[in-house]
Amino acid sequence: MFRWGILSTAKIGITAVIPAICDSENSVLSGIASRDFAKARSLADRFGAPLAFGSYEEMLASKDIDGVYIPLPTSQHVEWSLKAAEAGKHVLCEKPISLNAGEIAALLQARDKHGVLISEAFMITYHPQWLKVRELVQGGAIGTLRHVQAAFTYFNKDAGNMRNQLSLGGGALPDIGVYPTVATRFVTGKEPLRVAASVERDPDFGTDRYANVRADFDGFELNFYVATQLAARQSIVFHGDKGYIEVLAPFNTGKYDHAKVSLHNAAHDGAQEFNFGAVNHYRLQVEAFAREAQGEKAGVFSLEDSVLNQKLIDAVYRADATGEWEAV
Repeated sequence: MFRWGILSTAKIGITAVIPAICDSENSVLSGIASRDFAKARSLADRFGAPLAFGSYEEMLASKDIDGVYIPLPTSQHVEWSLKAAEAGKHVLCEKPISLNAGEIAALLQARDKHGVLISEAFMITYHPQWLKVRELVQGGAIGTLRHVQAAFTYFNKDAGNMRNQLSLGGGALPDIGVYPTVATRFVTGKEPLRVAASVERDPDFGTDRYANVRADFDGFELNFYVATQLAARQSIVFHGDKGYIEVLAPFNTGKYDHAKVSLHNAAHDGAQEFNFGAVNHYRLQVEAFAREAQGEKAGVFSLEDSVLNQKLIDAVYRADATGEWEAV
């Protein structure tokens, strides 16, 4: 069994990843680390973990931990991923793993030097609905893909939330802009050539609260918007000359809606539906990561893929600054 440690008591760990570890077939929750030992001990007791640590360094030094999940604020992702790799621990780090593509080079070097697995936690790439969409698009079910349209929004004006704190890496693009880009790249297997964008920042927080993006791929376009101060919405459509595919709950299946993919024909007088029930993509992610860390090939999201996705987000910020198309 793969022995997991959790760096911090962040909400995403408590609500999604820790339960997934506890439910998984090949992993166990071994410990929780917090700068507040009482919080670590309380959370460890809640989920039945034997170990609690009063510092992240103490966890990384433990021989009873094989790998760590890092849900720290974004600005700390690279730092603690590096420290974990140097300690010989495998690393599953929340997205975005960095705030610019150049920082990921150090993680690539650490991964190769220390022989560990480092992966960005894009749980959607493990969900069968996305495997089906990729199969349909690449198999020609909608003919030639010409356009992808996506939206991902929620409303959060809590000044204490890390998503609204610039120093911690907050903002719409780092938090949720990475999802339409990953999904499109995952489904098509193609990379964007150039980007045009407009970004609006909160006057008090300084974080980007709205972004409208146009990404030019080879043969098709991706248009999407993300926002942290709009009513909650998730949507993505892949539109071809022979039909289109709509994903009902593309990014937060279960929490947002049930997992369903609709394939519509060109005349829009016929459709197929693919339902995936209560699939837990966090559990699939945890199990795939554990298998890969133990020597199997499980299709884990790679750092090389992280570099390519972050390059797109970096280009969005440049395009907003210049008002011009920016090469990715």
